[in-house]
Amino acid sequence: MTTLTSEPLASLIERLYSQASAATSPVLETVSGEERERLMHSKTEYLKLYAMLKDLWLPVSRDTGKLLYLLARNAKAIVEFGTSFGLSTLHLAAALRDNGGGVLIGSEFEPAKIALARHHFVEGGVSDLVQIREGDALVTLASDLPPSVDLLLLDGAKALYGDVLLLVEQHLKPGALVVADNTNYCPEYLAYVRAPQNGYLSVPFADDIELSMRLG
Repeated sequence: MTTLTSEPLASLIERLYSQASAATSPVLETVSGEERERLMHSKTEYLKLYAMLKDLWLPVSRDTGKLLYLLARNAKAIVEFGTSFGLSTLHLAAALRDNGGGVLIGSEFEPAKIALARHHFVEGGVSDLVQIREGDALVTLASDLPPSVDLLLLDGAKALYGDVLLLVEQHLKPGALVVADNTNYCPEYLAYVRAPQNGYLSVPFADDIELSMRLG
């Protein structure tokens, strides 16, 4: 048994996925598909977009959550861009617990999401491993990171993946993993991590995940 498959975390995660599936966003439903696509690719209006998404959970899939747990099983320091209500964070924190401890620094600018996510971390018994920074990740992740980061999860505003990676890049140790979700929205990011001269070995995984390793 692992922390991920034991109580209290196992039943909590299942309950949260059920809640995530039932969530709706009345505001977003008033926005055209074309406008949504434009905002998804915008580097200047991402706060507007994610304010519209504040009622949606936007979780990683169940399989991606299990993948995150597996990839983090040797990690001691993790950085996460885009905490939302904390489902991906719970998977990563479970790995830290089973690794004997560590720290996960997350980022989220929606205060209501942070409050509920912190409640989930307490309920799941992993709150001692998680620090959530409130505000724009381009500011909150720009300083005071662990000197050596083992894993970076990118699952926030898609247009900012490259910018957030550059903030964390100097802290990524050789062999560190970068997991980027929903990369079908991130052509510039994909071009960067797939270019050998930038110091990554990178492969697509599943439908829209990019898994990259920082080379020494």
